[in-house]
Amino acid sequence: MYNVDYEPPQLLKNGTAMTVYTAFRASKDWQKYTAEPEPTYQEHVFKGAGDVPLFGIMARAGQERSRGTIIGTYGITGDVQDQWFLRILGRKAHAHNYNVVLFDWRAHGKTAELSPTLTSDGIHEGKDFVCIAAQAKELGYEPPFWFAGFSLGGQLALWAVHAANTIEAWRSECSFNIELSSNEIGGGAVICPSVDSNRSLRYLMSSTVGKRIDRAIARQLKKLVKRIHEAHPGTIDPEAIKRANTIWGFDHEFVIDRLGFPTVEAYYDASSALPILPQLAKPTLVIYAADDPMFDPTIVPDLDHACSHNPKIELMLSEYGGHVGFISNKACQRQWQDPDRWWAWNRTMNWFNQYSPA
Repeated sequence: MYNVDYEPPQLLKNGTAMTVYTAFRASKDWQKYTAEPEPTYQEHVFKGAGDVPLFGIMARAGQERSRGTIIGTYGITGDVQDQWFLRILGRKAHAHNYNVVLFDWRAHGKTAELSPTLTSDGIHEGKDFVCIAAQAKELGYEPPFWFAGFSLGGQLALWAVHAANTIEAWRSECSFNIELSSNEIGGGAVICPSVDSNRSLRYLMSSTVGKRIDRAIARQLKKLVKRIHEAHPGTIDPEAIKRANTIWGFDHEFVIDRLGFPTVEAYYDASSALPILPQLAKPTLVIYAADDPMFDPTIVPDLDHACSHNPKIELMLSEYGGHVGFISNKACQRQWQDPDRWWAWNRTMNWFNQYSPA
């Protein structure tokens, strides 16, 4: 089933070990192990679907004309300032002569200060990517536009590729003109995307370690809504914040009613990315580890099946890698001729370059 040759350091040949190391050790010294320098970013506020304001940072490619523009965001919590794994993408994309746009998705970072709009896990965020691409084009950022993300952000990026197929159907949701054609959108690349929320959350809650992870993420989600409560008084029920002690509880208290879903399970069914994979009509790269401890392992054969039946999707499935880890050992770096240990981002950039040659 595994179709790529990737090797981590010996001590990280375990999904949980890789995930913990990446979160608590690699996050501290990532700049030491990253070959490319940080671009000079400018701040910008975009309009997403439904005119929701979205905070982003932008960097133009260094040469006269770029290879295109990469638009990316992160996972379930954080912001563009502290999401170091996303900043690695920004560095690599800029070094390969792409324009870069990184943004705080709905209810996150500075976007939460601009709007009380809550998350929808891709249902609306996919359109947000396309809206950002259209406005970046107006600012002189060249097509093709590529969408990228990891973890839950990977699910959002998959929805963005899906939204690129149907611009005409939802263009009227925005007050501004989306002067962008589907042909100007290249596709997307995702690392460890969430594709089946119901199965994965049940799996996470089936173990003691998983329950601890769930509560830790929930604490970060509570910080998000507290920030919205402070910035937009009256839009968030303080008592609901106290009750939202799990991921499921957060979506139950804050999300499903606003989106019109009767249950959290129905919301997860509607927002999960696995059912839309057969419909993706743009080139799409999916990098996934079979030992990802955050997601139900029964998803792997279903993901493999869905991707193998859509010629637009390339699935790079490895035995190891954990959740948003994929740190490679020295031999693996030499084999792939990589400049550093960030195997998944290096594969992503090589894949983008196939479609956008220098």
